[in-house]
Amino acid sequence: MNTSLPAGTLRIEGDIAVLAIQHPPVNALSQVVRETLVKGIALAQAHSAVRAIVLICEGRTFLAGADITEFGKPPQAPSLFEAQDVIELGHKPVIAAIHGTSLGGGFEVALCCHYRVAVPSAKCGLPEVHLGLLPGAGGTQRLPRIVGAAKALDMITGGLHVKAADCLAMGLLDELVPEGQLLAGALAFARKVIDEDRPLRKVRDLDEKMRAARAHPELFADFRKANARKFRGFLAPEYNIRCIEAAVNLPFEQGMQTERKLFLELVAGPQSIAQRYAFFAERQASKIPDVPADTPLVKVAKVGIIGAGTMGGGIAMNFANVGIPVVMVETSQEALDRGLATVRSNYGNTVKRGRLSADAMEKRLDLLTGSLDMQILADCDLVIEAVFEDMAVKKAIFAKLDAIVKPGAVLATNTSALDVNEIASAVSRPEAVVGMHFFSPANVMKLLEVVRGAKTSHTAIATAMDIGKKIGKVAVLSGVCPGFIGNRILRARSLQAQAMLMEGCMPWDIDRVLYDFGMPMGPFAMSDLAGLDLGWSAATSQSATIRDVLCEKGRRGQKTGAGYYDYDAARQAQPSEVTRGIITDFMQRSGHSRREISDTEILERCLFAMVNEACDILAEGIALRASDIDVVWVNGYGWPVYRGGPMHYADTLGRATIAAKLKAYGPLMGAHFKISPTLENAQ
Repeated sequence: MNTSLPAGTLRIEGDIAVLAIQHPPVNALSQVVRETLVKGIALAQAHSAVRAIVLICEGRTFLAGADITEFGKPPQAPSLFEAQDVIELGHKPVIAAIHGTSLGGGFEVALCCHYRVAVPSAKCGLPEVHLGLLPGAGGTQRLPRIVGAAKALDMITGGLHVKAADCLAMGLLDELVPEGQLLAGALAFARKVIDEDRPLRKVRDLDEKMRAARAHPELFADFRKANARKFRGFLAPEYNIRCIEAAVNLPFEQGMQTERKLFLELVAGPQSIAQRYAFFAERQASKIPDVPADTPLVKVAKVGIIGAGTMGGGIAMNFANVGIPVVMVETSQEALDRGLATVRSNYGNTVKRGRLSADAMEKRLDLLTGSLDMQILADCDLVIEAVFEDMAVKKAIFAKLDAIVKPGAVLATNTSALDVNEIASAVSRPEAVVGMHFFSPANVMKLLEVVRGAKTSHTAIATAMDIGKKIGKVAVLSGVCPGFIGNRILRARSLQAQAMLMEGCMPWDIDRVLYDFGMPMGPFAMSDLAGLDLGWSAATSQSATIRDVLCEKGRRGQKTGAGYYDYDAARQAQPSEVTRGIITDFMQRSGHSRREISDTEILERCLFAMVNEACDILAEGIALRASDIDVVWVNGYGWPVYRGGPMHYADTLGRATIAAKLKAYGPLMGAHFKISPTLENAQ
């Protein structure tokens, strides 16, 4: 028997039914897949010869999660709950055969199966928290019944993708089967279930680990306290915790009611809407309308990096992490040795934290070599310049590269603000020059701004975007302007923050407001962390700014124990009376008088100035889309993802509302501040 279904087939092999789902590209749980599950399982249950059912998927993965494009639309029958009930409450055992990933709703379906087998490369998890959601189809109720409340808290609030071997160890899987032999392995396991007359094991009925958790009610309070900083501002982690508490303390059906209630609150709330927007925005950023998907790429088999400092070393680690050999070039042996030592130290710290094996560290270090001779870059496919921000120095480097590096290679600059077109003017092949602006620390931060010069070729752009993805970055295309997308918007915020100092605000007032909004830190704390002397010169400093005076006094940030803030031995920040005195002195000399500035004004002037600059960036074509700007700020500057990004945030408030507020602030915004026509013309 071989029956065709809307998204798959049902075939009978002796006394075992095989329901194979086929709904490219990822077998998402759309209406047609849910219908196939209900019909296929019902047919198998009704077939007199069938004694067990194997649920397997064609293509590259097991059932993916819910089809989130259906969110907010009228529900279409059958629901996921109906499909789960047909599986779980049937009278014949169902074995889930898992390959690829079993995540979200797909894993919730697997948890309704009576047994689960997988190939070693498979991963399972409930990552809904990353979309501002909770598993809404029983995941918060069934998972803790297998793994216990403590592990469920970690898995669900962390949105973890758990390797098959670990799933087996914690009881989520019943057996691992050989790679490439999933169907044969699942059929063999089903045969054991039949021959041994194994019971219908329903996860919903398990209670042993719930009893154990009920004996330790402090578990949840301790977990909240331990993760308070990580969960700051987010609703979804707390809602997930409440659901797991319900799993421990309530009967299954009541726990399901709690889960459903909290899921519906989240899915309709602003945080999940923002996080789902950010999810799609990130994927959209990789699409460049005028660069076809089939654009030829440069195959990057070897990378050269000029500069072994903080940025150069961090950039090098990205490539070594994915197995691409890297050669770093410096001007002195001392600088080169220091850079290589820093890379080794960074890897060593990762090993100490248990996130990398010592063998893996050595393999990565073996891919890194250093040299004082630029000629070694001749056969590199991609060369990234990562020296300090000096146009003359960068142009001189690119002129040398032009004579050394093989034809067809991509020549990239890591500049954070300088004119890529001027840098490209130093070579005879400007089409090969592209900006690749990594963010510090480059081996950690996800954002990569790919900067298109006036003559940058499609191949150079496509190669930079592609290699960015391969090294785990979120790449966003920018045009050429001072500061590109991210730093140009950052400057607009900084100007307002500095202006408010002269009106009587203290740095810690401004930082507190932005931190409470959800930013990881405010502008002054960030300056102290980066170092106030970044770009400052003692030889030319003339006490012209607050920063100049702080640096002249040796207050250069956390590294010197003082900057805008005072720091203790543990680098904990405290408001500084020295800084207060410097600011007061500048105000008096400039003829400014102190006034009370509300938290609302601090927030609006900082954020609305950012939105205003972002609107100009979009109008000028520096960014392709409003959502690209949001991707930059979420991934590069810590804008809270539950607020979507500056442009999404502006849309939630209304751009006309923001324009009206900016007009009301008037001269306070600065003599050169102009409201973007995009805002001014908003309805």
